[in-house]
Amino acid sequence: MQLRYSFRMYPNGPQRSALARAFGCSRVVYNDALRARETARTAGLPFVTSAELSKQVTAAKKTEERAWLSEVSAVVLQQSLRDLDTAYRNFFDSLKGKRPRMGAPRFKSRKDSRQAVRFTANARWKITTGGDLSLPKIGDVRVKWSRTLPSTPSTVTVIKDAAGRYFCSFVVETGEDETLTEVTGQVGIDLGLTHFAILSDGTKIDSPRFLHRAEKKLKREQRRLSRKARGSNNRTKARVKVARAHAQVADARREFHHQLSTKLIRENQAVAVEDLAVKGLARTRIAKSIHDAGWSAFLTMLEYKAARYGRGFHRIGRFEPTSQVCSQCGVKDGPKPLHIREWECKACGAVLDRDINAAVNVAKAAGLAVSACRARVRPGPVPAQREEAGTHRDGQPTVVGIPFL
Repeated sequence: MQLRYSFRMYPNGPQRSALARAFGCSRVVYNDALRARETARTAGLPFVTSAELSKQVTAAKKTEERAWLSEVSAVVLQQSLRDLDTAYRNFFDSLKGKRPRMGAPRFKSRKDSRQAVRFTANARWKITTGGDLSLPKIGDVRVKWSRTLPSTPSTVTVIKDAAGRYFCSFVVETGEDETLTEVTGQVGIDLGLTHFAILSDGTKIDSPRFLHRAEKKLKREQRRLSRKARGSNNRTKARVKVARAHAQVADARREFHHQLSTKLIRENQAVAVEDLAVKGLARTRIAKSIHDAGWSAFLTMLEYKAARYGRGFHRIGRFEPTSQVCSQCGVKDGPKPLHIREWECKACGAVLDRDINAAVNVAKAAGLAVSACRARVRPGPVPAQREEAGTHRDGQPTVVGIPFL
């Protein structure tokens, strides 16, 4: 399978200027090509092909208005045209129902929060012996390698985010020998807000609530940004500070998701989760908490790590009544308000924790072999049968001759 590896880059002053030039040239070529196709569509002319657009880019380099396109690698400009083709292909596929609905390609702006360029093998980029990333017409850029690439990549994408940080991103093929040793554990997971994840073995993992903890700092930085005059350098500096504060929250949340998903995949042979309607929940009054939890990103990590390491991953339907069914006897007890965290089964008398009971039912619905007794908080009072009751000689009640302590 293919995975993306991202590493932090630290370009110096001239290299940042060269990257800004590459971002700008790539954006101009993309917008020119999009404008040419939109003009042809409005005039009723045939769709402009990629080969024709490539010829126009080559001709534009020889003009006085676009002569500065020659200052960057030609591969960057050609990749920009391929990105436009991909955007059109995705748009047409969405109209045909082959993928979720998405809008038509739009023009890029120099004020976009994310800027990116891509270099293929034709650009002759390389990783030097000293660990730097050598890019054409940019130079050897220092990179912080946090891990080893599993295979040799063919392309590299250089990204600048809203916080002014630079990253190099590689898409590589993973090895075939990454399957982990088989274990006996199987777990069902119920996701929540107070507790981020509740496992079918009774483990409850608290929600870190990264956005809630950083909200005071975010409000302070956003108030400072609102006071700055539009178009001023101080407003640009304040905007970067706000972006960095949000980036810290996103990075902390992503690190938490990675650590938890890796732990669950390593310790369990199969994992079962519920297919949640995150988009619908994000339109309710608890939208901020839903986005702060990041359920979709966490489930995506679980799914691809299970496929990578040879583990089982199961999704059950979102309409499965996991919170209404007793995991002890299987009797459906009906819906319950959210403030009810424990409930007693009317059939078997078991007192159940709502979240753990749901996690056990998630695992059962996926066909995993888990013990339902783990969902029990405490056993309910069970009346003794008449034939078992007796009386001790000193007057203490007994059950089958055993004194009741």
